[in-house]
Amino acid sequence: MDRAFAHYLHEAGAPIATAFIAAMDHAFQHIERYPASGSPRYGEVCDAHGVRSWLLSNFPYVIMYIEHDTYLDIIRVLHQHADIPSHLLAEDQQP
Repeated sequence: MDRAFAHYLHEAGAPIATAFIAAMDHAFQHIERYPASGSPRYGEVCDAHGVRSWLLSNFPYVIMYIEHDTYLDIIRVLHQHADIPSHLLAEDQQP
């Protein structure tokens, strides 16, 4: 998130960088309220059970998270053109 914010700030200016943060906040609030609304597709494809994804509005980023009983784990925020499966597998293989 920090790198994306810095990129938007440098390349597009403060209004776009601020809009990026607002979109992230909105997405976090949505998945907090409706955690099951995220897609399980990447979790299923990568055999990373419980991982869900949510696309950011107006920006090419995806939030990867896991729902627990009382909280959410945001495990990655990735550009949509990243090799998402390899990032999930790397996370899943860490101790």
